[in-house]
Parts: sequence; C-alpha cells; structure tokens
Amino acid sequence: MQIKPRQHLLDMWQAVARHSFDGGEWSWGEWGGRSSVADAERLLCLLYPATEIPAFRLDTPDVTEPDVAKALRNVGDAGDIPTRLVEILGDFMDRHRDENGPLFAGGHYFAPADPRQQLSAEQRKADVVDSYSMSVSLCLATLAFCQVYRAGTRRASTLARIDRLREDAGVRLTAAMVGLLRSFTVDVVDIASDQGQALARLLGRGRLSDRQVLQRFQRRFTSLRAVITESLRLGLDADVRDQLRDERRLFECGWAWSVVKGAPEIDLAPETARAVGGQPQGVARPVPYLHFTVVALDGIIDLFSERTLVLGLLTAEQQKLSDALRLRWELTQQYWSAIARFDDDVWPLEDIPWRTTLQQLESEYFSLTVVSILVHDRMRGPTSDHDLRRIIGVVERLAERGGITGGASRAAPAIGVHSPGVTMPLLGSESLGPAMTWTMNDYSTQLLKRTVQLCALSRDIPSVDRLHRLAETILDHVWARRIKEGEGVGLWDDVPAAHPPSPVRQGPLSWNLTERVTECMVAAHKLYDQPANPSVQLSQLARDTISEAAHLLGREQEEHPAPAPRSPQGEEIRSIEADLRRARQLVEVQPGTAFALVLGVLGRLDSLARARGV
Repeated sequence: MQIKPRQHLLDMWQAVARHSFDGGEWSWGEWGGRSSVADAERLLCLLYPATEIPAFRLDTPDVTEPDVAKALRNVGDAGDIPTRLVEILGDFMDRHRDENGPLFAGGHYFAPADPRQQLSAEQRKADVVDSYSMSVSLCLATLAFCQVYRAGTRRASTLARIDRLREDAGVRLTAAMVGLLRSFTVDVVDIASDQGQALARLLGRGRLSDRQVLQRFQRRFTSLRAVITESLRLGLDADVRDQLRDERRLFECGWAWSVVKGAPEIDLAPETARAVGGQPQGVARPVPYLHFTVVALDGIIDLFSERTLVLGLLTAEQQKLSDALRLRWELTQQYWSAIARFDDDVWPLEDIPWRTTLQQLESEYFSLTVVSILVHDRMRGPTSDHDLRRIIGVVERLAERGGITGGASRAAPAIGVHSPGVTMPLLGSESLGPAMTWTMNDYSTQLLKRTVQLCALSRDIPSVDRLHRLAETILDHVWARRIKEGEGVGLWDDVPAAHPPSPVRQGPLSWNLTERVTECMVAAHKLYDQPANPSVQLSQLARDTISEAAHLLGREQEEHPAPAPRSPQGEEIRSIEADLRRARQLVEVQPGTAFALVLGVLGRLDSLARARGV
C-alpha cells in the first residue's frame, strides 16, 4: 500500500467528523469515565495536521483547500470550522480542570492489576505522563491555531472566545510542563542489588563480569553523570543528586508514570502559580519507564520546534521551563542511546526482546521503545550509515516478530503486542487504592512512525528503499485494522481484521491508535517534503550527458543559420535550451530528473540532425 499522507489524512478527518459530530454537535462520550489523554488524542487527530501541514490549514477560511473542507463538511463550511474548533477546544479546557487548576487524568486508560477489583473515581483522576505530553502538543497547536485565526477575524464575540482559549491553553501548557519536570527521575542502584544485576546482565550479556561492566559504565557516563548532578535542579530531589555522585553505582534516567513521590515543587511567579493551582503530591516510585520516557520525548520536542520558535508561542517563564525540559530531553536520549549501543560488537538492542531492569518485564515492545529513543537521538545530529543499517536491521526483525511481515500463529506472542497489548504495573499507585496498570497496544503505529523517521534520516539509497518497502508493509497491516462497521467506522482499532485469532475488540474505538496513525501521516508528509536523496553515480552520469548535449546544441547553432524566432524550428531550439538549463539546475538535487530531461534534449537534437540528413 503506497503511503499517501494527504489522502489518508483526509479519509481519517472525514471519519473523525462523522463519528464525533452527533446531529451537528460535538459529542465526547463518557465510556469508562473521562480521560484527558483520550480527549487530547481525539483533538490532535484534527489539530496536529492542521498546524503542521500547510495544505491542511483550518485557521484561515479563505485558503482552506476544497478537499479539506469536503472532508470536514459534517463540522460546517470553511468559515464555520475554525469557530467550531475554538468552541470544542474551549470545552476541552473546561472539561479537564477544577477549582484547583488543570487536570491530567488517565481515566479509563487506567486498569486494576487484579481484574476482580474496581478502581475508584479518585484513582482514575490520577495524573499521568501521557496526559502531560499530549497536553504540551495540544496546547502548542492550539496557541498556533489561535494566533493565526485571531489575526483574520474582526467579530468581537469570536475574539473574546479566542482570547479566553489562549489564556486557558497557556495555563494548561505551563501545568503540563511542570508535571513533566516533576515526573522526570534518576534511579541510582548498587550493582549488587537485584536491579543492578539485571542492568549488568543487560549490558554485559554474559560476556563481561560485573567489574568490567562497572568500569565501562563509569567511562561511558562520567560526563553525563556530572551534568545531571550539577545542572538538573528543577523537580529533582537533592538526595538523588548526592547518590549519583558515587561512581561505584549504576543509574537509569527517564520519566516515571506520574509525578514522582517526594518531587519538589517548581518555583513559579505568583500570578502563574495561582493560575496553575496547587502542584499535586507525587505518588509514582522514582523509576523510569521506557514507554513513558518515549511519550515524554515525543511531546517535549514540540516545545522547540520551528513553529513554536517562529510564532513565539512561549512566555518568558514557559521558556525557562522549556529549557529545563530540553536539557532532560537531550540527557535522556544520550543515556539510552549509549545503553542501547553499550557493546560495539553486539548491541544490547540487537538482543531481542529487551528486558526491563526493575520489573523484569520482557517484550518486543520494549525493544521498540528503545529504538524510538535511538531514532530521537539520531535526529539531533548526523549519524553513520553503518549505525543506521544496524538500527534498520532491528526494525525489520521487530516487524517480523510482531507478525507484520511474517505469519503469526494463535499461540505466537506476536499477537499479544497488538491485543491486548503489553501491560505494566504502575509502581506507587497502590498508595491510592488497588494497584493500577497501564497497557500499550500501539506497537504497529510506533513501528511505522520510526520506520518513516529513519527513512528521512538515511542518505543511503539501498537503505531508504528497504525502509520504504517496510513502511508500506506496516501500513498495510495498520490500514487493515480500521473499523469496518458500527461505531467509529474508518478509525481504529480492529485487531482481528489483521490477526483473526486475536480477541474481539471490547469497549470504544481507540483514540490512542487513531492519533498515532495521524502522527505517522504527518511524519510521512515531512519525509516527502524534504529533497530526495541524490545518487552520486547518477549525478555524474547526468553531468556527463549534459556536457554532451550542450556541445551538440552549440554545434547545431554554429553550423546552421538561426531560424526565425516564431518559426517551429526557432520554438524547438528555445525549448531545448530551456530543458538544458533546467537539467543543469537539478543535477545536484534531482539527478534522475536532470538525466531524463537531458535525454529528451539529446533525442530532439538528433531529430534535427536526421532531418538534415546528417
């Protein structure tokens, strides 16, 4: 299945509008209690493409593309759409806050570890990193949308609604950034402890002693350890920094599932602190989770995107919080990138499946999350083709082990990563009531997104071709899982459609999967928006052919009288000259196109020569 981001996004927008507008009015639904995560995911299905892809803009009705307006006709005409979006986004902000400030509840995404128990309403209101991250992306998209839409409207009532939405989005953005800072953690362990032994086995892979692992760890992470102890102040307990100074100990860093127990409050300006409300007491154990770390990284990157910087979306105080998050973003990627490639001969990442250190959970999903962090790290700067080829090899194996490029039997674990997904206990949640869990079933969409991003990173043409084919195969699998009938037609997730042995879907449609597919299509758009990888060999061939064509054209003009300007021969010579100029312009960036153009020039010059009997 060819990846066609524009058409796929239009199909999804049409399905979202058809599902969410009941009788012309937006309907949130109340299945399983409110979830700020699911609600933000639904809105991002619309707002993320609208603010990332120029052809999908909704903030300026006069330039809304006809096919975009047609896809959203259930919302209204091009002039109605931005007004309705302002109303819906305002409703979201009201829906997920109380008198104390914004709420970041996991809602029905939380589940009891013991299925015989029930979670209380208060437990479902617990904050979760997924909500913080999604809120960062949603609020930035909202602020960007409002800034452009406000400049083009004059109606007083609309301006008032936009101004209120901008204020609410700004407050929620600040609260989400504070939550992410207080959810970041560094877990320091002795190598002799159970967790330390698990990390030593992961890094040493049975080939290195504990002493050798510790020595290599010290050499690899000396500078990183120093930066964490000296530079990370906001939201990190001072005791952790003291423990980290002991180089005889190992550590992991990343994001816990929620605000860490004992995390200090972030100092804010009095006016900001009143608007944000009280900072909740942390409940999560100070243990990094790979899943929540990747989710946090995906949201934080939007804080320093080109859109955020150009539009000036952050206040001075938010910029300080953004700088603190960016430092954690960079350190976390450096850490896990080094862990994944700890041994040059055989990377720990290449030993699939990955095993977590504290809970000793083992799954291809965790290997994929480490790949995601590695891709994030590769996006920060240039990387070698050799490293990229090794990452591509891991991605291809994960696609096969996930039953996407290979068959999966009923008993195979391949189906389990899709349905019911990979479940993790949320350590520390037992202090709120029955212990809670979180399930991830976005294996296929995360694999697709990372494959597309790797394709954008690679400059090796054979590798790009491998990744293109793999991405199209994964998209076949993802697209087959769209719901065919009932609620949510055209959206996700119907796993049995791709894996018949898997359990029949229960509950509502998955906004989690639907939003992840949206992210994949935006990533694919960015891939196609960048220049194609030029072939060195084809560039040289094109230059040689251009040289020959230029020489033959010069001889044609020297040996024969110049034709009349408006004669057919004169028009033909001018056309040949234009094609040759175009070929010279494209030879470095699109050598294949340049070669095709100059071949046409050679053919037409030869036709002129043959007409004269040469």
